[in-house]
Amino acid sequence: MPKYKIATLPGDGIGVEVMEAAKIVLEKLALDAEYIHGDVGWEFWCKEGNPLPDRTLTLLENTDCCLFGAITSKPKEEAQAELSPHLKEKGLSYRSPIVRLRQELNLRTNLRPCKAYPGNPLNYRDDIDLVVFRENTEDLYSGVEYHPVPKEVRDILDQTHPRMGRFKEVPNEDMAISLRIVTKKGCENIIRDAFEYAASQNRKSVTVVEKPNVLRETSGMMVRTAREIAKEYRNVELWETNIDAMCMWLVKNPEDYGVLVTSNMFGDIVSDLCAQLVGGLGFASSGNIGDDYALFEPTHGSAPKYAGQYKVNPTAMLLATKLMLDWLGEKERAENLEAAIALAIKVGKVRTYDMGGSSTTLEVAQEVANKL
Repeated sequence: MPKYKIATLPGDGIGVEVMEAAKIVLEKLALDAEYIHGDVGWEFWCKEGNPLPDRTLTLLENTDCCLFGAITSKPKEEAQAELSPHLKEKGLSYRSPIVRLRQELNLRTNLRPCKAYPGNPLNYRDDIDLVVFRENTEDLYSGVEYHPVPKEVRDILDQTHPRMGRFKEVPNEDMAISLRIVTKKGCENIIRDAFEYAASQNRKSVTVVEKPNVLRETSGMMVRTAREIAKEYRNVELWETNIDAMCMWLVKNPEDYGVLVTSNMFGDIVSDLCAQLVGGLGFASSGNIGDDYALFEPTHGSAPKYAGQYKVNPTAMLLATKLMLDWLGEKERAENLEAAIALAIKVGKVRTYDMGGSSTTLEVAQEVANKL
């Protein structure tokens, strides 16, 4: 029997193409694994009313980890409009499969390395090596939202919080509420993960990125927890900054920072900024990591306008594959893969359109495979 069972969820759009690219490299690496295809994405929302079918969740339960491509997500009204006619009156509501997977599998830590590889013409600077730790299951992405606001919810808010007074003339149907839910345990988990990583990689600092001067309770809990945990790591400094200032400093002096830790939405924002500093989303990989399961993906979307053209950059997917190998304990293969990616970028003979070349997605993957 193979050593590993790996679920492969290509999704839709360019997710299918970058998954093919990953398999080219995995075949060359000769990883002892069985790859098991799973259904996910827009097609299954339209046909079945569920973009993450139950059979796919069952499949994941019987694998060691998951390699994920990309999926299409659309706003509420557009999602409803594209449902098959027989499903439109069933009261179905679209929910992002990747967000659902993070929550149902408790993939609480989102790890997003953003590293500049020399020779990449898209680098903002060549000395950038950032790692974002993003809490992955809570915050504004917890999905606790109301519209219109139920009367019982409105009544409780009116009775318990004086600042609701300024909204007293707003009808319930004209108000939408999203709850930012942050727990002590969620804060402890993501902050400890960031400090453990910094200590193991000899990083000098961890920067907690929040907005406690305005979001006093939720961001305040993150910062207070960071200060508590920092006392346990004498060789790693704790730096604190507001999310808006962090965006400014990352553009001005990105080389000053190493490990950033933050909550879900701020992490989503700041990790995309970090990705652009090292070439854009075509170079941005992500690990969604829990206590006993993990899912690895590029952070770009499904880019439907490019679907089927095999023109997009697969580097993010190849770097996600590297993260998967690390998590599986295949350190040598992971190091070899990253070295081959770096060499292919440095040599620069095979490049996709975003880097000024005309090579295809699979040609780039083959170039990396040849460098292994």
